[in-house]
Amino acid sequence: MRLDDGDLLKSLHEGLFEQPLWSTFLDRLRTRARTQHATLIFRAMDEAVPIELYSGERMSPQLRKLLIESLAHDPLPYRTMREGRVYDLDELIDPANPEHRAFRKGTIDQFGVSMVRMVRVTEPGGVDAWLSCAGGRSSGAAVSNLIAALVPHLRIAMRTFVAMERERFRSAVNTDAIRRLNFGWLTLDARCRIVDMTPHLELMFQRSGVLRRGRYDRLTPASPAIDRELTALIKTFAQDPDARPRAINLSRDPLIDILVRPIQNRSVSSPTPPIAIAYISGDRISQADRCDQLVDLFGLLPSEARLAWAIAQGRSIAEAAEELGLSIETARNYSKKIYAKTGASRQAELVRIILTSVLAMA
Repeated sequence: MRLDDGDLLKSLHEGLFEQPLWSTFLDRLRTRARTQHATLIFRAMDEAVPIELYSGERMSPQLRKLLIESLAHDPLPYRTMREGRVYDLDELIDPANPEHRAFRKGTIDQFGVSMVRMVRVTEPGGVDAWLSCAGGRSSGAAVSNLIAALVPHLRIAMRTFVAMERERFRSAVNTDAIRRLNFGWLTLDARCRIVDMTPHLELMFQRSGVLRRGRYDRLTPASPAIDRELTALIKTFAQDPDARPRAINLSRDPLIDILVRPIQNRSVSSPTPPIAIAYISGDRISQADRCDQLVDLFGLLPSEARLAWAIAQGRSIAEAAEELGLSIETARNYSKKIYAKTGASRQAELVRIILTSVLAMA
């Protein structure tokens, strides 16, 4: 009988995308091995508590707890098992060890298990996995051969799983950082329809109102003039992938800008090929809210915070004073207090302190 009979290998590699993980594989392994139970236990991403995946008659909660605790606290030699070697029950339990004898009598024998075959597989990143079959039958040699044949495939599957988990974690961290920086991207096809985008942009659409997802997923600016400009730009990119990118201001308060550029390397994983990518940068909140945050961050008075924010936007003292309805003398007095409270010694340093503080991620 071949190893891949019954789609066993197929289910092993497709199990990465199942919930619960590898459920079909464990069911097929249990059927193929003709055992009562098939179990895959592993520690994912340095988690203290191992993940247990199970097929077959459910163990009692007490037995499950003992088995999980035994793996966590190593009363049996799980971690000293030679990687890739299939062990039977007698090799795992030392009859001279009272703890081992108690474990076998109180759990394994009580559950009617007389045959256990287990293998330890180590993923190159350091994740250990234990695959086992257990039951009351005596077909141990055939089960051992089956598990041994699965070892290289299980190692590949675990390596793929760990790589996917790490990329999923990195993606989550990157997405959160992008969201906090009020930055995002989306790709557009030749009809200006959204192909893909960072998840938080939907919330940005709702908050700002300057962009929305229209009918048929079309990216629709609130301004008809900008809508026409964007549509013409996408048509240009569809005809000329080397066309010059263009920046468009969507809103002044809160400030929202968009940079649209053509995509030279078109995606092969999308049914609708994107021809342009749009980078969107902007505030989630108004200037008034930013001033409130400056008050919290540097201990400024509200009037000082308004002047500090105006200066951070590149305005001179005179320009900021006129905009805020202040006299030059009052603005200068405020600026001295702003410099003292923020620790800045000149205007350029003040701008840097404000724009590179955690205010940018608020």
